[in-house]
Amino acid sequence: MFCALEGSGRVLLENELALCIADAYPVTEGHSLVIPRRHVADGLALHQPEWNAVTQLLKLRREQLATQDPSISGWNVGVNSGEAAGQTVLHAHWHLIPRRDGDCEQPRGGVRGVIAGRQSY
Repeated sequence: MFCALEGSGRVLLENELALCIADAYPVTEGHSLVIPRRHVADGLALHQPEWNAVTQLLKLRREQLATQDPSISGWNVGVNSGEAAGQTVLHAHWHLIPRRDGDCEQPRGGVRGVIAGRQSY
């Protein structure tokens, strides 16, 4: 799926080892994906230069979005690794999700909400 992105016009940012696109099913406005060019399912299996390239694009996209939208007041960054973790596209990718004050009733616990009933503690 992600392998077909080259030349598609969907790429927002890129470097030698990774690229960034807008999420097709955004959780919030500006939700973006950072994807290593090498096809690997597990995001934690990247080589260090790939990890650095992904981190670079996450930071660049965050700066870009923060400049464009001053209502952004927080961020969720996540990777689903394995089907049990909810990964549906077996090509590693990181979600960069901008958050705004009041975008949900109770944000406390953030990513802990991936398992219903575990977000509040």
